[in-house]
Amino acid sequence: MHFTVALWLAAGVALAWSRARDPGKTRLALAKCWRSFEGILPQFAGVLLLIGTALTVLSPSTISALVGRRTGIPGMLLTSAVGAITLIPGFIAFPLAKTLLDMGAGVQQVAVFISTLMMVGVATAPMEARYFGKKATLLRNTLAYILSFVTASIVGMVAGR
Repeated sequence: MHFTVALWLAAGVALAWSRARDPGKTRLALAKCWRSFEGILPQFAGVLLLIGTALTVLSPSTISALVGRRTGIPGMLLTSAVGAITLIPGFIAFPLAKTLLDMGAGVQQVAVFISTLMMVGVATAPMEARYFGKKATLLRNTLAYILSFVTASIVGMVAGR
């Protein structure tokens, strides 16, 4: 809570300083910021709606049965697939991970979910392939997918599970 307040205060001070130095540029920057926000808002709201609905429908016992600590590799494969195909920004993914852990998901299952979510891009692969080529895209995504399991295993050892 204190950190959030500190961030808001720092942003306010920076905005006031920017406005004092050049009100025109500050106004232009705020207008660009608002247009970006308007562009992201529909997708952001859709993701929040989907996650909220899923967490409401799925009980902690269901989450534990699907991706709990005892589900092992099958649970990790499920969460890795969801992470690889889902396009969720980090500022939503990490609180979601905490919620999943609180509802009974396993540490390794959540770790592989977050890793694949951040590193594997099934949804963005076509765009990536246009710029880097199909071979490079496939190689990067395959290695990232494998590394996600290595990461989850290390997290599981560190967490003692």
